[in-house]
This record gives sequence, C-alpha cells and structure tokens, in this order.
Amino acid sequence: MTSAHPSTDPHGDALALADAAGEALTDLRAATPLVQCLTNEVTTHLVASTLLAIGASPAMAAVPGEAEELAGAAGAVLVNLGTPDPDLRACVETTVAAASGARTPWVLDPVAVGVLSVRTRLAARLVAQGPAVVRGNASEVRALAGRLSAGRGVDARDAVDSARAAASDLAARHGTVVAVSGPVDLVTDGAHDVRLTVGHPLLTRITGAGCALGGLVAAFAAVTEPLVAAVGASTALGLAAERAAEGAAGPASFQVALVDHLFALAPDDLAARVLTAATVERAAVPA
Repeated sequence: MTSAHPSTDPHGDALALADAAGEALTDLRAATPLVQCLTNEVTTHLVASTLLAIGASPAMAAVPGEAEELAGAAGAVLVNLGTPDPDLRACVETTVAAASGARTPWVLDPVAVGVLSVRTRLAARLVAQGPAVVRGNASEVRALAGRLSAGRGVDARDAVDSARAAASDLAARHGTVVAVSGPVDLVTDGAHDVRLTVGHPLLTRITGAGCALGGLVAAFAAVTEPLVAAVGASTALGLAAERAAEGAAGPASFQVALVDHLFALAPDDLAARVLTAATVERAAVPA
C-alpha cells in the first residue's frame, strides 16, 4: 500500500519533486515492498534483478488462482503485456480487480499495443480499470489512447512529443499517470507534464529495459504517489544507465553494471539528478 504523500507537494515544482523522489527511495528500501509481476517471459530475469537491486522483493507469479491472492497482499502489481500467454490472459483481469479491491497500486505496460490485436483489446479493457501508472513508448501510448500509431512490435516510431496530447488524454480520462519513454521521457498526470532528460542510448541495446522500468515504477508506487513513482523510477534507471555506460565495453557489460548501479544508488543522488533532469510545465490540452 502507498504511504502518506510526501511532506511537500511535488506538483508543478521540480525541487519538491526531487525531494519527494529521494524520500521515496529511502522509504522503498525501508519497506522492501513485494511487487507482483505479471510480466514478459522474455525479460523476467532482468525485471526481477532490477527490483532486487533497488530494494524491492519481486514475485513473478502469473498462475490463475494464485495471482489474484497475491495481488491483495502485494505492495504493488506490474501488468506487462509483452507475452500474453494463456495463463496471463486467464488471470490478468481478475488480478487487476483484486488489486483494485485491496487498493494495491498497479502499473500497466502495454507492450506492442496498436500493432497486435489480442493485446490491444486486452489493454483497452485494463486501462479502463484505472492503473496508478501507464508506462510505454510513444507509439504504444498513442495507440492506447485510440490514435494512429507508427509502432513496429515493441519499437516506437513516433516521437515522444507526438504522444503528449494522447498521454494527457489518457491521464485525464482514467485518473492515471502516464509515463512515455524516449530520448527525453515525458511523465504526465493530466495537469502537469514532467520532462526528464536522463539516461543513455545503451538502454535501447539490451532486452528488457522498458520492462525493468515498469517494475521499478511499481516498486516506487508501493511507497509514494504515482507521479513521484514514475519520475523517481525513470530517473533512477536513467542515472544508473549513465553510470553503467561509463565503464561498459558493450551491451552485455552495460546490463550487468546497470543492476550494480541501481543497487548502489543513493537517495540524495537520485534527488539531485531529478532536479537537473526535470522540467515541469502545464500538461497539453487533449485534442
């Protein structure tokens, strides 16, 4: 369950947002929240490893009957549609309902939505249930909002700015926070847009960086409000990536170092990087 809101209001103020993100990382490590992951089987190992590194406790359970039980006991739930196999499709909606009934925050990662029909229909039903955060690339967010998208599988072919109005629309319609990943990330609650200039291109050269980010958002959402969770998790992954890239020979060594740097990340460092990375402005008016 989420804790009380940070002592300072993070909305519309980069300094307060930075302080809240640092406080959230401290709270996360103190609480060690259980994060239930209904996630992409291709990236399960990286998602679990990054959750352990940041200080959470992952549970990779997508078994009908058990998944619903765990959602009520977890600190947060991740729903990633990367590999919607029969077990996941059989339990995802009831798991989301169980999470909502227990007031457990849950995160929707609509992988490849807009390109593939089964997951597109499933994502449309799920987003209507009001996730705490929707995390995706620009093409996925545009498609989830019912707009034309140029996505190709898990790859975005739309620029982040092209998804700004769609993200605001989703946030306003479903009472959620939307995090759009890209060279400059965009996080919106429908009233405020936060742009984050943080990260490294090597994140696009490993399998599962976006899935890992979804898990980190869920971990932060277990201890703080959704806007802070999305900004804190995005900056944590981006800062760890910047540090990992400094000594990496290529994608393989970068991925190992990424987990190490998430483990070593200090709350004060996270707060300082949010402050330098974030710009806050009024959200786009949905068109």
